[in-house]
Amino acid sequence: MEKKKFAFDKRNFILLAIGMAVVIIGFLLMVGPGSNMDRFEPDIFSARRIRVAPLVCLAGFLFMIYAVLRKPKDRK
Repeated sequence: MEKKKFAFDKRNFILLAIGMAVVIIGFLLMVGPGSNMDRFEPDIFSARRIRVAPLVCLAGFLFMIYAVLRKPKDRK
C-alpha cells in the first residue's frame, strides 16, 4: 500500500499551533477597560495596548506564515 504524502508534516502543525498561541496572547494583551461618555480610561493609550500587543500579534502571524511555507523533510 502506498503511503499518502501531505503538504504538512507534524512539525508544521506544531509550529502553526505555537503561532496561533502567540496571536491569542497578543489579543489578550489588548484587553482592558474601555472608555465611555461618563468616564475616561487613560489605560486605552498604554504602551502594552498600543505597541506591545500589536507587535506580539504580528510576530505570531509571521510565525504562522513561516509554518505554512516551511517545506517538510522527505522521509524514506
